[in-house]
Amino acid sequence: MKNKTVATWLAFLGGPFGLHRFYLHGPGDLLGWALPLPTLVGAYGVLRMASLGQDDALSWVLTPILGFTVAGCCLVAIVYGLRKPHEWNARFNPASPADAPAGATTWFTVWAIALALMVGAGVLMASIAISFQGYFESQVEEGRRISE
Repeated sequence: MKNKTVATWLAFLGGPFGLHRFYLHGPGDLLGWALPLPTLVGAYGVLRMASLGQDDALSWVLTPILGFTVAGCCLVAIVYGLRKPHEWNARFNPASPADAPAGATTWFTVWAIALALMVGAGVLMASIAISFQGYFESQVEEGRRISE
């Protein structure tokens, strides 16, 4: 039985590494194996930005990739948590009855949804701000260079 609350927490906490996909679809899930790639690329951008500063163009391109991956996994956690119990059981527990407890929404599910919403929105806004800041700063520098 695939528990909705467990899947929601896995998508929220371990989603960027595909843990929710492996839980729901098994170790052969290709998307589960693909999720760590943008996570690691974005983490490399964060490390580059920490060591080279915000003026590094590659950093402001790579860093938002991590943020978008985390925000996307938070969105998946919200979708999992808000799915109706009979829909959850029909999709992930087809051999069980529609009202099986694995698809039930508990307070732990609600907390995961609320935290995923807060963290996902914050990370998404920060990622957009970092990417736009880097882009507009590069445009200003290019404009200065052209005008000289």
